[in-house]
Amino acid sequence: MQDEVRRIVLDTNCLLAILPSRSPYHMVWTDFLDYKIELCVSPEILLEYEEILSQKASLQIAEIVLKILATRRNVKKIEPSWRFNMIKSDPDDNKFVDCAICGNAEFIVSNDSHFNSVKEIDFPIIAVLKIQEFVELLLRQ
Repeated sequence: MQDEVRRIVLDTNCLLAILPSRSPYHMVWTDFLDYKIELCVSPEILLEYEEILSQKASLQIAEIVLKILATRRNVKKIEPSWRFNMIKSDPDDNKFVDCAICGNAEFIVSNDSHFNSVKEIDFPIIAVLKIQEFVELLLRQ
């Protein structure tokens, strides 16, 4: 039986957490590279990835990661057709929610507490998992 492919939106801090080979969450990156995970991104998300990776890692790492994201068939480029404005406490995080809804993502993977507010909304239903929860889900597959 073939493993199920998970379609996710990955918060920027979680992207940073999965890249180092010694990270306990690195399997998310390797599963992505092995086409076991589809990653939904929007232009806004890619800009944030570039900005934060350049600051927190290096310009070279940012360029490599963005090139990978630009060329892989398991990256779903989403142009959100609607702004849902579901996160009031940090409106900048709404780009992840919009991408998840418009991209039909199964999960938003984030450790950011601002995403807790979307769990309280009845429709559309948005599942948010912390990175550790997502890794545990992958390990159970």
